[in-house]
Amino acid sequence: MADCYIFDHVRTPRGRGKKDGSLHEVTALQLATQTLTQIRDRNELDTAKVDDVILGCVDPVGEAGGDIARSAVLNADYDEAVPGVQINRFCASGLDAVNMAASKIMASQADMTIAGGVESMSRIGMGASGGAWPVDPNLAVKSYFMPQGISADLIATKYGFSRDDADSFAVESQKRAGAAWADGRFDKSVIPVKDINGFTILAKDEHMRPGTDMQSLGGLKASFEVMGEMGGFNAVAMTRYPEFEKLTHVHHAGNSSGIVDGAAAVLLGSKGAGTRQGLKPRARIKAFATVGSEPNIMLTGPVDVTEKVLKRAKMDINDIDLIEVNEAFSAIVLRFMQAFDVDHSKVNVNGGSIAMGHPLGATGAMILGTLVDEMERRDLETGLVTLCVAAGMGIATIIERV
Repeated sequence: MADCYIFDHVRTPRGRGKKDGSLHEVTALQLATQTLTQIRDRNELDTAKVDDVILGCVDPVGEAGGDIARSAVLNADYDEAVPGVQINRFCASGLDAVNMAASKIMASQADMTIAGGVESMSRIGMGASGGAWPVDPNLAVKSYFMPQGISADLIATKYGFSRDDADSFAVESQKRAGAAWADGRFDKSVIPVKDINGFTILAKDEHMRPGTDMQSLGGLKASFEVMGEMGGFNAVAMTRYPEFEKLTHVHHAGNSSGIVDGAAAVLLGSKGAGTRQGLKPRARIKAFATVGSEPNIMLTGPVDVTEKVLKRAKMDINDIDLIEVNEAFSAIVLRFMQAFDVDHSKVNVNGGSIAMGHPLGATGAMILGTLVDEMERRDLETGLVTLCVAAGMGIATIIERV
């Protein structure tokens, strides 16, 4: 099997996913185009040598539909021979795009690929593409469907995480993200988004609130309590997990991932392809895996998939120097650290999606890039990135420095 290397990566800043967000005027096509343009220009790529572009997009409808990857390739003025494909594995899409692109290189069926993702959540609302799982009773009933926020609260109930635990984790995410930006740790890879006149619209993640403290979060009501009680989803959870007398609701907007706009791109290739284009490898894809997990509790996939990918790589969790776990909700990362007895000092050291936001189709590629940069900054050897996924799935990738 051939080796696959990461040569470079870029991402946009994350803009608030609302009509008053800085990136609301920018389409998903333009966000994706600007990442492809930057990855080409800063590496002086001959795009005719790029075998494929794979982009994740969770709601590929309307202006974000119709294979946005190929549209972005054309809009970025790549060689017309470069194909593109859009994929959707919910929150895992950006990392899955990288893994799929890497697998082509590892199988010697491609020499150079670009992978990543894009989501304009201010323009295309979350869930706009629909789906059978929540609405078709034939599926919803037998799989005990309930919304993700209630699944996150079920995880907190099952594994003993309190409201203070969830809030404390969120405060730390905000502090770490603020410190990372202040220290310039994202400067290497975050590209400013510009308008058609070339003026910068946004150069920094705007969802962050680094001044967040326990007192400010303590004033927020649990977001999913009413939905759970009035919508009947607490009863669904208790039917699936009858060992619990009640569900403890601990999550709210302040300790859950933010709705944002953004895009990311990762340049991958074989060593030979990199040499021919004058590129220096930064990391090697060592192993990756995906799993299905129990769909009602839904968001425990990072634990299951990490066990799988570590076994595949013949490694132990203690062999991993640095870890990125997507902060969909506080309880997901708390459960990961609990399951593997991993200290928080190794996990999400620059904050995560609670502070900076979660542009669904792009996040996996974004946090992979964050991992590469931070491993270089700390001179570490191995890293793991993992995300929980809707409908009960998980994804993980192990990389090693070159």
